[in-house]
Amino acid sequence: MSGTSDKIKGTANEAIGKAKQGIGEATGSDRMKGEGVVQEVKGKGQKAMGDAKDAAKEAMDRAAAAARKAAE
Repeated sequence: MSGTSDKIKGTANEAIGKAKQGIGEATGSDRMKGEGVVQEVKGKGQKAMGDAKDAAKEAMDRAAAAARKAAE
């Protein structure tokens, strides 16, 4: 999975988690609020993973470019 798709899924999970928390708050459902918190945290983790993948790819691209330049 690419960094971008991780970030998209993370953003969606965060939004759904926040919505579940709001519904749980409105209905007095501790279970729904708890599920919302878990899903929101999952989304934040997915976004962080996407950021890490993007950073690693950028670092590899820079290293490859430097190696090509050094080989010239």
